[in-house]
Amino acid sequence: MTDAHDTWTAPVAEGPLDADIRVPGSKSITNRAYVLAALASAPTRVRTPLDSRDARLMLGAIYALGAHSQGSIGGYLVHPLGPGRVHPDETVRVELGNAGTVARFTPALAALGTGPALFDGDEAIRRRPIGPLLKALRDLGARIDDDRREAPPFTVHGEGGLRGGRVDLDSSASSQFLSALLLAGPSFQQGVTVRLVGGQVPSEPHIAMTVEMLRRFGATVDREGTEFHVAPTRLSCPEYIVEPDLSTAAPFVAAAIATGGTVRIAGWPQRTTQPGDWLRSLAPVLGATAELDAGGLTVTGGGTIPGVELDLHDVGELTPVIAALLCLAEGPSVISGVAHLRGHETDRLTALATELSSLGADVRETEDGLRITPAPLHGGKFHTYDDHRLVMAAAVLGLKVEGVEVENPGTVGKTFPGFAEAWTSMLG
Repeated sequence: MTDAHDTWTAPVAEGPLDADIRVPGSKSITNRAYVLAALASAPTRVRTPLDSRDARLMLGAIYALGAHSQGSIGGYLVHPLGPGRVHPDETVRVELGNAGTVARFTPALAALGTGPALFDGDEAIRRRPIGPLLKALRDLGARIDDDRREAPPFTVHGEGGLRGGRVDLDSSASSQFLSALLLAGPSFQQGVTVRLVGGQVPSEPHIAMTVEMLRRFGATVDREGTEFHVAPTRLSCPEYIVEPDLSTAAPFVAAAIATGGTVRIAGWPQRTTQPGDWLRSLAPVLGATAELDAGGLTVTGGGTIPGVELDLHDVGELTPVIAALLCLAEGPSVISGVAHLRGHETDRLTALATELSSLGADVRETEDGLRITPAPLHGGKFHTYDDHRLVMAAAVLGLKVEGVEVENPGTVGKTFPGFAEAWTSMLG
């Protein structure tokens, strides 16, 4: 990881942009594909995956648990979890970094194996919620030691399988809790039936993504309201192609809107479950146009940005970039529905309010979002809190504000290792 004292001066756009961009593979799809491949009955060739810190951590995690992978043309060939360890009493370590998908999707895999597995990572991952998922796994038959922390580090004691069955789950803090149980459900002896309790689950598109990918691997998934059922089955998918990451495309969409220019994003899928596809409907709300054809998505800004009220509950990961863009609007804006962002890589609401306000905007936290009142902006250091989305937000502001010094730009390697280079190239 880049040293936190490193900075990158976000480049200023000299006028309306006219650029072609290609973004890397979706992190959400890549890591789900690796988990499903590890649980499959035969090897899976995962093509065009994201190559980033989070994706490498996932490959490392499934390797530690017994699923080998090897690089191949345009991706990885992932072999399923092995039958068991030679030394089942030896504790293996699963390195989490600050990857939420790794921390939440892989404990069930450890419960299916043999022997203990210790899960730990960066200091930040120890502050991210996971208690409801650990409780649900225990209710399904897993043995987990966490010293009542409800967070890493914790140890999963694999006993060769997991009973599964019915379980109640509070997934209001993260849709990844639900996805974790659904992804592993086909490998449980009784499958799994999850009944959601507690508050509303954020990011419905990510749940749809999980269900669609399970079906691609041959699983039977049924949903009735707040209850999900996955039947026990043998998974198989010889080849899986990962879509471009539409959430990573957000700053490039924002760049077209901020500068009143045109940005063409190659490979945008015609149909997708990715939350980032919502950007197509956002563009007209912000005075821009978005046209999708066989080549990708073309976004053209309208020259001015109106103040708006947006409920981003289902697309919360887009909040940092959108909040930065709304600081350039002609009037006040309100973002709501994203209280769950306080449990991401950092408390994103506090971080955004602090950093955007430090550059001159009037950004205030609400109970479940942000209230943004544009004001004259100026340069200064933009702290990123080891959060890749905050690097992207700072880059958007830097298009119109000279002297935005982005702290620790290397943290964007979580989802887009070549972001700064692609961003600078976009500006010519």
